[in-house]
Amino acid sequence: MPHYLYYTLTFDGAKLQNPNVKSIFRIISVIVIVLLTLSSAAPRKDSYKIKTVVIDAGHGGHDAGCLGASAREKHVALDIALKLGKQIESSFPDVKVVYTRKTDVFIPLHERANIANKAHADLFICIHLNAGGKGAYGAETFIMGNHKTEDNLEVAKRENSAILLEEDYQKKYDGFDPNSPEANIIFSLYQSQFMNQSLLFASNIQEEFTDYAGRYNRGVKQAGFLVLYKTAMPAVLIECGFLTHEPEEKFLASEKRDNK
Repeated sequence: MPHYLYYTLTFDGAKLQNPNVKSIFRIISVIVIVLLTLSSAAPRKDSYKIKTVVIDAGHGGHDAGCLGASAREKHVALDIALKLGKQIESSFPDVKVVYTRKTDVFIPLHERANIANKAHADLFICIHLNAGGKGAYGAETFIMGNHKTEDNLEVAKRENSAILLEEDYQKKYDGFDPNSPEANIIFSLYQSQFMNQSLLFASNIQEEFTDYAGRYNRGVKQAGFLVLYKTAMPAVLIECGFLTHEPEEKFLASEKRDNK
């Protein structure tokens, strides 16, 4: 399975004059920095390379996600996802990038995972933004696993609640109720066979959030996310920051974004 190393990126300074653009690229570069296809200990064979990455922009369409004072999660997540994909293609020409969505449309959670599985992806990166009390801020990365705290459970419940916007969601998800703490806790007991790889990637991302982007590191966490459970490859869900925290919303949101 693929491992990850740090990679130093150089961006065109002329393209980063807008402070909002600089902020977005700090988030994007964190992810790309840890996206090398081989570890120093791994044999240099093509079978170890990351050939396909699927990038999932959370929410979309009639599912706005969490809200800031002016920004909506679906727009910020899509903006980051598209720029991330473009940077991966530029930095790693041999890596194929697949998007679960490239426009403001609603994609069911199970379909997002299906897209990754059908593409035989080597890595699944899910982009989200967080919500919380006014004092909550910082970036955190989740992998599939047990809920360790009540806060982790609440994040999973909020992200999993997107299935309520799908038709026949009870049939698609075997009667899973995203509003039930018990259902979420039981669901979180399902462990991914790719946990070690996911954990390594997530840990490197969080380190770079601190070292490169200068963001507050909220750590790597585990929770029962439907979209991660359905994927058959290493997978992470990145909460890039809190739209409910005014300074972070300004850091994350582009001034030109459509806020419909």
